[in-house]
Amino acid sequence: MASDQPPRVSAPKDKAAGAAAVASSLNHVLRSAGATQGTRALLGLNQVDGFDCPSCAWPDPDDHRTKTEFCENGAKAIASEATLRRVDREFFARYSVTELREQSDYWHDQRGRLTEPFVLRENATHYEPISWDDALTLIANELNSLPSPDQGIFYTSGRASNEAAFLYQLFVRHFGTNNLPDCSNMCHESSGAALKASVGIGKGTVTLDDFYEADTILCIGQNPGTNHPRMLSALETAVENGAQIVAINPLREAGLLGFAHPQKISGLLNKATPLASQYLQVRINGDFALLRALGKELFLRENARPGTVIDHPFIARNTRDIDAYRNICEAASWDDLTDKCSIPRAEIEKLADTILRGEKKLITCWAMGLTQHRNAVATIREIANLHLLLGAIGRPGAGLCPVRGHSNVQGDRTMGIFERMPEAFLAALDREFDIRCPREHGHDTVNAILSMHQNPGQVFLALGGNFLQAAPDTNFTSTALENCRLTAHIATKLNRSHLHTGNIGLILPCLGRSEHDEQKSGPQFVTCENSMGVVQRSRGTLEPASPALRSEAYIISRLAEATLAERTSVDWERFRDNYDHIRETIERVVPGFESYNERARKDGGFYLPNGAKERSWDTPDGKACFSAAAFEQFEVSEGRLILQTLRSHDQFNTTVYGLNDRYRGVGLGRRVLFMNPDDMKDRNIAPVSLIDITSHWQEEQRTVQSFYAIPYDIPRGSAAAYFPEANPLVPIDSTALESNTPTSKAVEISVQASSR
Repeated sequence: MASDQPPRVSAPKDKAAGAAAVASSLNHVLRSAGATQGTRALLGLNQVDGFDCPSCAWPDPDDHRTKTEFCENGAKAIASEATLRRVDREFFARYSVTELREQSDYWHDQRGRLTEPFVLRENATHYEPISWDDALTLIANELNSLPSPDQGIFYTSGRASNEAAFLYQLFVRHFGTNNLPDCSNMCHESSGAALKASVGIGKGTVTLDDFYEADTILCIGQNPGTNHPRMLSALETAVENGAQIVAINPLREAGLLGFAHPQKISGLLNKATPLASQYLQVRINGDFALLRALGKELFLRENARPGTVIDHPFIARNTRDIDAYRNICEAASWDDLTDKCSIPRAEIEKLADTILRGEKKLITCWAMGLTQHRNAVATIREIANLHLLLGAIGRPGAGLCPVRGHSNVQGDRTMGIFERMPEAFLAALDREFDIRCPREHGHDTVNAILSMHQNPGQVFLALGGNFLQAAPDTNFTSTALENCRLTAHIATKLNRSHLHTGNIGLILPCLGRSEHDEQKSGPQFVTCENSMGVVQRSRGTLEPASPALRSEAYIISRLAEATLAERTSVDWERFRDNYDHIRETIERVVPGFESYNERARKDGGFYLPNGAKERSWDTPDGKACFSAAAFEQFEVSEGRLILQTLRSHDQFNTTVYGLNDRYRGVGLGRRVLFMNPDDMKDRNIAPVSLIDITSHWQEEQRTVQSFYAIPYDIPRGSAAAYFPEANPLVPIDSTALESNTPTSKAVEISVQASSR
């Protein structure tokens, strides 16, 4: 899949969006969906009477929606879903699985929408059509043939609706297992673990309006210009209202430097609002050291001017363990901390000056640049420490903001997609359905891969996603999938996970978020939860890509009937015929969903309860808790680099929309490694020359070949490459403490001229 031609390389941009974003959006929509279908799709995107964007989870405004309530990447996502191209029976007759494996992820996405169920039978070379009844019976028979329900693995991506996720976890637990790995295990699991321990809830504590009142916004380990572009308009408004933004990120990213609003005349003329007033290019995995140094600076200032820095009344009423945190900060060495983060002390002092401005209304945002490290949980708890010191939580303009990457990944967890749901949730399911949910913890994503790798003959079912390309250690994961008896995927489009199957492979095509969903009781809607805990309805408006498509809720309920048969008294047909009945049940099981159907029908939806916003801490002793974790940092051997994986601008998660990364100045290529120019000189690597990359973990090595070295503004000793192309370098058993998230942002590598 390597390209024979080097990528086009130009200077990185110093601002995001502008006229180029408009042109890119229109190009993708017109090329894939056509003028009529594409325009209709765009006009329904993120509207109160339309459908939720299938890409990121950034919230919509509470009180108003523009007619163009979408960003460039949202337009790409909807163009991909609303495409007029089709993957049908003629397509699979033409291409064998072996031939399809040779194509790129971009090529797969460009083929279009799946049209009917397909099966790859044992020892077959091509997928072939299969009826819905036969496909569901096949899965049911394989599940019921397992020696134990725990031999089934049931994965969920963030694309699933609340209703589908609730039915899915109910089916799986009724079947008899808690093996419910999900995409959150690979992204924000560290955030949930850290925040639950610190403030009692594993979610953010701010609303969109808080951004407009903030004095300071820290953006750490995230790139909003590519990963959640609608956030840029909130940052622009915050700056216009007097906020200062501080960017903390190894790479200089256009979306943190400036924003040319594409819905304003000035933006279309490429006039940008400067965003970051301070840009700290921390070395990869240096965030913990920087945050600990910031804490040390704040205690120094408090000691010099008692009562002027730290919010003592808040701390006394709401927290515990500050003394341990103070002691560990004061004992830390300035030289050690500044060396580990590669940020001079003067810059840290400037950062402290910024944070202490005004009313100390601080919002801290982060994404996978923090969550995918071994010390991720401890690092995020350092962020919570900072907010607890200043009382910057539970008041307007201040709080914690983990920025979720997929449109309903947070809602999936709320609905019970988790291998370790609390007893109260399981007991509520038992009462509601007169069943007995298993209590033994199930497999998360990494443990699911290990289990499939070690114990052949299991059944793997995925509700959405591209499991193989999202997971670490691609070759190891593909072998794990191929060890299964059956792999089945509920999906809208072809992806690489469908090409590394068990003895039998199934693809079950479902409706997209944008498509009309008609059941026996009439048109249906579903709901999603965004990054800020707002639940709102989503109703597709487009005609389905094929009459053979079925909704996620339909597929899951039919599968539950086929598998559980006489073992279930749940009225699955009632659920699929009218989704109001699903929501009525959720209301009785999941706290915070009172009057669910009524509130879901209100324009803009409703906020879920969030104790930390009210300064009510759901911890064992009812107090928010300071962390005093021992300092730990990822280090590599002399002569090696730290690699982080990241998205290009032309992709969302594992879906590749195009081959250009406009903001970083890379065109027509994805197999690239961004390196510091001095690191390239030290290794005699010429710009845009071919290299091989080898990762080192314990006694193991993993190598990818024929990448192009790209000089970039990144700290010495650090490097970056796109996923999924670089995922084969991420070791399966290198994971974050407590959360078990793969360390995709901290991989030890060596680089050499290509052997090809």
